[in-house]
Amino acid sequence: MNDSQAGNEGRSIAEESILIVGSGAMAHLFAARLSRTYAVKLLGTWQAALDQIETSGIRVRDMDGAESRGEATVFREVGELSRVRYALVLVKSWQTEQAARSLSHFLTEDGLALTLQNGLGNLEVLQEILGEDRAALGVTTIGATLLEPGLVRHGGEGPIALGPHPRAEPLARMLEGAGFEIQWHDDLDGLIWSKLAVNAAINPLTALLELRNGQLLEQESTRDVMISAAQEVAILAKSLGVRLATKDAAAFALQVAERTSDNVSSMLQDIQRGAPTEIDAICGAIVRIAGQQGMETPINWGLWKLVKAKAELVAGSK
Repeated sequence: MNDSQAGNEGRSIAEESILIVGSGAMAHLFAARLSRTYAVKLLGTWQAALDQIETSGIRVRDMDGAESRGEATVFREVGELSRVRYALVLVKSWQTEQAARSLSHFLTEDGLALTLQNGLGNLEVLQEILGEDRAALGVTTIGATLLEPGLVRHGGEGPIALGPHPRAEPLARMLEGAGFEIQWHDDLDGLIWSKLAVNAAINPLTALLELRNGQLLEQESTRDVMISAAQEVAILAKSLGVRLATKDAAAFALQVAERTSDNVSSMLQDIQRGAPTEIDAICGAIVRIAGQQGMETPINWGLWKLVKAKAELVAGSK
């Protein structure tokens, strides 16, 4: 056990606070659930949500309609924060660099920032700015839909997969204490690419057609596009030597869409708000990596360009 581990063990987990970086749907959900057991701080940029959380807390509506409440201490500026040891990074992929630079000011030297974001490249950005010791990767398919500032609907349960990291265990225990299921994996690459296949199959189509996840399953045409998008990711992953965590990426994507049938994807929520999407870190990343391999991914290329076009049109009309 090194000195930083000894310091962590010497302090009760129940005494720790946790910082949520982000103010969207997943940030709402994680902050609310963690606040039942731990002191939660939240650093975000969406002022309407921050105002609502500050005055009235966070409401979480479960899939059966039941509601629970949580709370978080809201911070709008980095300079307002004191040092923290544990942070969850739940911002959009295009905000990761700024989140990492903010964290560099107040994450303790023995601290850890865990990303549970969509897309590729988030961990690498955190590692470049914070160092490998202070950045870790997690993968989850938990669903959440933001209904209004301060109100989130839980759109589907799922485990949080974590890889080996010398500082991850205390944070994993905090998540377990808040009711999240933790699974440990020696290699997360297969899970990352499996989730990427799901994101590519579901998120762009929901954003383009303005449908909930489950509605994609109602038409053969949308199912066909979902299957093709996921299969392209599976073929690309195989060419990179990545063994997916599921035998059939397309079937897995369809299963996740069914399990999160009432969920409004984060990409559709972004489109509806006229905000930037994560399409560059999902379909755009797939196209870029495929090009480096001398491969083509025409379905993902089309979804990438169409979502970018729609996002630009919607943003221009607001």
